[in-house]
Amino acid sequence: MANGKRIQASQNGPYLIAGPLTIVDPQGNELSVPEDEAAALCRCGASTTKPFCDGTHSKIGFDAAEAAVGNS
Repeated sequence: MANGKRIQASQNGPYLIAGPLTIVDPQGNELSVPEDEAAALCRCGASTTKPFCDGTHSKIGFDAAEAAVGNS
């Protein structure tokens, strides 16, 4: 995967996306994630800091799918 980004789903936790990358919100505000950091994006839907993970998944017992669903 040359020059591509990798999104890793942590077990029953957030999506982790390694920087460098820029996240843009609906108002056009940009958040830069440097090369040596990662963004943790909510996957459970219960975070109070969406789109970012705030750890709520561990409090609510979020149980994610065991495997990624392929393209069809």
